[in-house]
Amino acid sequence: MTSDVANPVRLNFNSPGFSSQLDQLLAWESVSNDDVQVRVKAIIEQVRQTGDQAVIDYTCRFDRRHVGAMDELILNADRLKKALDAISAEERSALETAAARIRDYHEHQQQKSWNYQEADGTLLGQQVTPMDRVGLYVPGGRAAYPSSVLMNAIPAAVAGVPEVVMVVPAPEGELNELVLAAAAVAGVDKVFTIGGAQAIAALAYGTDTIPRVDKIVGPGNIYVATAKREVFGQVGIDMIAGPSEILVVCDGKTNPDWIAMDLFSQAEHDEDAQAILISPDTAFLDAVQESINRLLPTMERKDIIATSLRERGALISVPDMEAACELVNRVAPEHLELSVDNPENYLPKIRHAGAIFMGRYTAEVLGDYCAGPNHVLPTSGTARFSSPLGVYDFQKRSSVIQFSADGASKMGKVASVLARGESLTAHARSAEYRIKGN
Repeated sequence: MTSDVANPVRLNFNSPGFSSQLDQLLAWESVSNDDVQVRVKAIIEQVRQTGDQAVIDYTCRFDRRHVGAMDELILNADRLKKALDAISAEERSALETAAARIRDYHEHQQQKSWNYQEADGTLLGQQVTPMDRVGLYVPGGRAAYPSSVLMNAIPAAVAGVPEVVMVVPAPEGELNELVLAAAAVAGVDKVFTIGGAQAIAALAYGTDTIPRVDKIVGPGNIYVATAKREVFGQVGIDMIAGPSEILVVCDGKTNPDWIAMDLFSQAEHDEDAQAILISPDTAFLDAVQESINRLLPTMERKDIIATSLRERGALISVPDMEAACELVNRVAPEHLELSVDNPENYLPKIRHAGAIFMGRYTAEVLGDYCAGPNHVLPTSGTARFSSPLGVYDFQKRSSVIQFSADGASKMGKVASVLARGESLTAHARSAEYRIKGN
């Protein structure tokens, strides 16, 4: 089959077997390779044991570099500024505009400490504090994602994190200047040109040169994802991300070329990306298929798009918009486009989606780069219980409790009864000591 042919599977909401067909289409396990897990565990253990030397050895081996000392893997602030000064004026303006919008949006997410006082003087509340240091993983070499630098580093800065450390592999010494420029714009403090599981291990456990972080965020390949899962608990992580996804719901009134290109925009990420269109208008589904066939040969990444659409794409006909919303909540997509009239009427019906793009003019790609909300989103159905990356991911909440003498006496009686009910005598007596008259 040639790369100029991409026929997503056609499904019908009312057809027998639709439910199982949809389950099969959506099935995905992002980290499932046992061999990879064994290799990653070995790399992590070696980094824990020998620190910098293991990082140097793995960097030379996997990134095909000749490194003799850790200082060769460090990029200072002057190097980042040099990259920012070297890019074109148009690129710099785009980075700075996107960064400003991302910063403005995330400033609205800031949480503040709070407390309240009860009648007897007891004080209860919550203290919100930033993490001390976070690590940002950025794919390197030809896989240049400056937008990911902005989306991960800026919320951390807004949250008040004092230090953001970035790791980015440089295969054969190749660095992407736009990524480094983005690091300068986002205010990244330190950059190490390392990648893979060894970079995750170094961030999680620390070495003589690389500081230990409290949380690791950012996308990566299966080795990076596996390593993040392995070190979770030692440090926090953002998520284990699967392939990119887009689900478009259209009433049939949007230009079919627009919708086809929206599907392409996520399918071009990789062969495992998923692009789905739902519509109550079967003639419109036909029109979009025609647009796919006509536009695909014009795409630089047509082979990837074609494979993605054939293997994991779908055009789904539904009886009405109610059924469409039902399917959205079942899929729980990373990106949802509501390309319909009056999309605000359907918003209350959407319970599970990473980001919701409202109306015909709101292409998902705007969210990838410059809309302002974060593009780090839950995938593989995890929007059922997960949220986009945000300022809250870089903050911690501590409960604040201060009892007055009267409050301690009153609540001590309650605690005593419950503690003795659990046969925890020391618990009970600790509370009872504060009961007035005891």
